[in-house]
Amino acid sequence: MALRCNCQRCSIRGLMGPAVLITIGVLFLVQQSHWAYHFGRTWPVILLVVGVVKLAEALASDAGHGMQNMPPQAPGVGPQQGQGPGQIPPPPPPPLS
Repeated sequence: MALRCNCQRCSIRGLMGPAVLITIGVLFLVQQSHWAYHFGRTWPVILLVVGVVKLAEALASDAGHGMQNMPPQAPGVGPQQGQGPGQIPPPPPPPLS
């Protein structure tokens, strides 16, 4: 079972393909409507759409990146390898005297 991150940054990153496809479809539609706009001159529009999506991705929060779909842990069990960036296991308990 593949786990997918649900943070804002990853969600916006997933919009790149659909945004470019929709843009290309709209540009073909505009060309078919016999306006004075040819598909060969569309590369600036495509670059603008890609730039807007990348800017939104860069400005989006990455809070909880990769942590939404992690399986629950038993209490007192430290994080395992690969469970998230920057997590350190809890310190060991003090020795009994």
